[in-house]
Amino acid sequence: MIKTIEPYTPLQYIIGKEKFFGLDFMVNEHVLIPRPETEVLVQAVLDTIHDSQFTISDPRILDLCTGSGNIAISLTKNAANCKIVASDISANAIEIAKENARLNGVFEKIIFTKSDLFYGIEGRFNLIVSNPPYIARYEFETLQKEVLKEPVLALDGGVDGLDFYRRIFSAAPGHLAHGGYCIVEIGFGQLSAVKEIIEKTKEFKLVEAKEDQYGIDRVIVAQWTPHLLI
Repeated sequence: MIKTIEPYTPLQYIIGKEKFFGLDFMVNEHVLIPRPETEVLVQAVLDTIHDSQFTISDPRILDLCTGSGNIAISLTKNAANCKIVASDISANAIEIAKENARLNGVFEKIIFTKSDLFYGIEGRFNLIVSNPPYIARYEFETLQKEVLKEPVLALDGGVDGLDFYRRIFSAAPGHLAHGGYCIVEIGFGQLSAVKEIIEKTKEFKLVEAKEDQYGIDRVIVAQWTPHLLI
């Protein structure tokens, strides 16, 4: 029997896989398709771990909104001795992430958990990383029809697209080791707004913003510096 393919179904969902950071990942309609821009996030995390000034040995990493597991798995393959917890609110996404971890030989090295961001997450981490939903509600009208085939749960960032940044930077201090980092992917034109969210916490120092291959501000690296509290 020939499987019917719906119009505008992304090619990655049809063939069931996508390449990311040199690795193969299974994808379906339950997870966001990994994109090259997110490789900037992975590289930013690796650079932070290996930076001579801030060397982190055996880093504990929390990957929020893990989706297909592409970030957690890529980090596990490229950062020696890292210990990663990967969470997602979607049980279906967690199952795909587990399969991808098996496919890439790192299943035993990552703890996968169904969680709404930090809910139920215990312990402190050297790095909290995330590619959260960041599409503003009004932008859905202009999205490509192929993108609308991806899970809304992984795209919808609230009315202004910034809901998850507010939640992450508000709660992160309770889950970071002293001097730890929050490294997040951001959407087009969101740099100033996310910087403002970070500054309002009075607990984070913006280390740098990194551009993607198109010259768009794509990743923010912020360090938890509780001594900044007034």
